[in-house]
Amino acid sequence: MAITDWPDDERPRERLLRYGAAALSDAELLAIFLRVGTKGQSAVDLARVLLGHFGTLTRLFNAGADEFTAIPGMGSAKYSQLQAVQEMARRALQEELAVRDLFAAPTAVRDWLRLNLSHLPHEAFVALWLDARNRLIAHDELFRGTLTQTSVYPREVVKAALKHNAAAVILAHNHPSGVAEPSRADEALTVTLKQALTLVDVKVLDHFIVAGNAPPLSFAERGLL
Repeated sequence: MAITDWPDDERPRERLLRYGAAALSDAELLAIFLRVGTKGQSAVDLARVLLGHFGTLTRLFNAGADEFTAIPGMGSAKYSQLQAVQEMARRALQEELAVRDLFAAPTAVRDWLRLNLSHLPHEAFVALWLDARNRLIAHDELFRGTLTQTSVYPREVVKAALKHNAAAVILAHNHPSGVAEPSRADEALTVTLKQALTLVDVKVLDHFIVAGNAPPLSFAERGLL
């Protein structure tokens, strides 16, 4: 049965308008994005197939073009739309970070880090450079490594801080293994970078580890800064 044949109070779009997006299931939200289903499947049915294949919305959003378009009914146009939605979410969060004190927007910081780092198959080390009011100036992916380690050079981090005339920084890297716990090497690196950046009056506000769908781990909250 097509969604248009459903009772009004069961249709995803009408439910969203009446109750808000938060009231909808993952499948219903995805069905609104898909708009139409395939022969013998409503948009909700197709959404459930996608979620069943990928397991989570995060894996669906981060799927490669070949894997996504291999699903019957999914083509390059839908893949492009999905990537555009994700990029708009990244940019909206970045705009929020640029106009707000990041201490007043901890959820936005974590969401931005997850969107940018959680899906990467390799380890990456990034810096969020802040002004004196803790607003985002710029962000850099400073180093990229293998699945197990990244070589981070303090001198290059200091050069980037000076380039952006930053007053403070939030550091972050991902663990593709999915385990967010900091290693001894992570802790030692944080101490080294903090000492190096102190010499140029740049304060390290936090260091996050991003792993899978879990909330990024904060060194500051762990008392490791």
